[in-house]
Amino acid sequence: MNSIKSAGIFGLMGYLVEVETDFAPGLPRFDIVGLPDAAVRESRDRVSAAIKNCGYTLPPAKITVNLAPADLKKAGPVYDLPIFLSLLLSSGQLSRNVSECMFVGELSLSGALRPVVGVLPMVIGARDAGCKAVFVPEENAKEAAVVSGITVYGVSHINTLLAFLLGKATLSPTVYASEKAQESPFLPDFCEVKGQQGARRALEIAAAGGHNALMIGAPGAGKSMLAKRIGSILPDMTFEESIETTMIHSVAGLVDRDAPLITKRPFRAPHHTISPAGLSGGGTTVRPGEISLAHNGVLFLDELPEFSRTAMEVLRQPLEDGHVTISRVSGTVTYPCTMMVVAAMNPCPCGYYGHPTKSCTCTPKRVEQYLSRISGPLLDRLDLHIDVLPVSFDEISSSASAESSAAIKKRVDRARAIQHARFYGTDIASNAKIPPARLHQDCHMTDAAQALVKKAFDKLGLSARAYDRILKVSRTIADLSGDDVIDTRHVAEAIQYRSLDRKYFGKKS
Repeated sequence: MNSIKSAGIFGLMGYLVEVETDFAPGLPRFDIVGLPDAAVRESRDRVSAAIKNCGYTLPPAKITVNLAPADLKKAGPVYDLPIFLSLLLSSGQLSRNVSECMFVGELSLSGALRPVVGVLPMVIGARDAGCKAVFVPEENAKEAAVVSGITVYGVSHINTLLAFLLGKATLSPTVYASEKAQESPFLPDFCEVKGQQGARRALEIAAAGGHNALMIGAPGAGKSMLAKRIGSILPDMTFEESIETTMIHSVAGLVDRDAPLITKRPFRAPHHTISPAGLSGGGTTVRPGEISLAHNGVLFLDELPEFSRTAMEVLRQPLEDGHVTISRVSGTVTYPCTMMVVAAMNPCPCGYYGHPTKSCTCTPKRVEQYLSRISGPLLDRLDLHIDVLPVSFDEISSSASAESSAAIKKRVDRARAIQHARFYGTDIASNAKIPPARLHQDCHMTDAAQALVKKAFDKLGLSARAYDRILKVSRTIADLSGDDVIDTRHVAEAIQYRSLDRKYFGKKS
């Protein structure tokens, strides 16, 4: 009996799988055990055909392939390649010590290797388990090469791999090409936005502190246009953030195979018809949802009231915790989802409630029903409430260029650098993630600012969560100004971003 190392995925964690093969006397049959799913069970047909078409044979015996550990479910066609090699080793058609190597890949009937999903966490798991080399399909090689400390070989056909293992041919390891990963895709620029100075300022604050934001305005006011440009002012990703984000996209099968390492913050904009499971993740084989795919980036929810109530409420706990936990009979999986949520909505079904020049055609009851689709607890978790006003003719017809994203990003980067120094040695990434226990330590206020917050708390009837968020937003505004202590002007600006729920929703935070 021989075994070959392969890998599986549980959540975002890769783990080693031992592929063991045994030949026993009896009627010819081929069984795969070890909690295989349908795709794994079908490996016996793909592998049998590939063995025959590559010039090898299967002995007429009772063949048992075990995928250990047997208590974890195995999914997908990633075990085709290790099963193929294990059969050849056990039947004496291949002789080579591969105990320090890991193999993953789907086989075609002719023996060609096809790409699989989740290679990045698999390779990380193999490296951490002590493997020295990993063999993957050629199309997955660049993704696997992102991991340092292990040699990666990309293989296009099983015969190429066998020739290398038998010493009859050479195979060059794949090296991570960092310059390709750093190529920047085109991002829309804020210089293309006419007017909207108030909304631009609010989104700059949101980007500087990692705050969630809700934009409310009439159709055509520019809410979606503004949201699509947030990525151009966010700070650059660190290498650790890139790896973590790429792992999530790898498990979901969304990695660009030519430039696998994600170096630009994700911008996810799911349609309002998405299911709760589509947002949070799930499925028979658990996969990350939109809130995890937006990890370290932006989740944009356009037409927020059109999302189902259940889907919107799915966001509440992940917004607080920064991770989402999915429980199934087979186990519990946790995915990270530290993101900025940017939502946009009309103030009523027709879109013109509160418009300065156009009349709303909705009845008060319809307006109330429309706005009530957004629960108070969810509204409470959106730090900035932004009134996006219609653009005037003079603004939209002006030929003057607005401030560019590059100029805004410089201020955002300076504010983030202040936060990085403030939170050095902790796992806090931005002001939006300051825990309640640290608020008074990090949000020093003047006496006048403290009095203004108290006045707002009493007059507006703020919740404890809204109070915390005002302090965090004030801290970010002070950081943008380069001030160590929060003053009344910082607090006053932060408070105004908590007033729209009274203008439109008519209820307290």
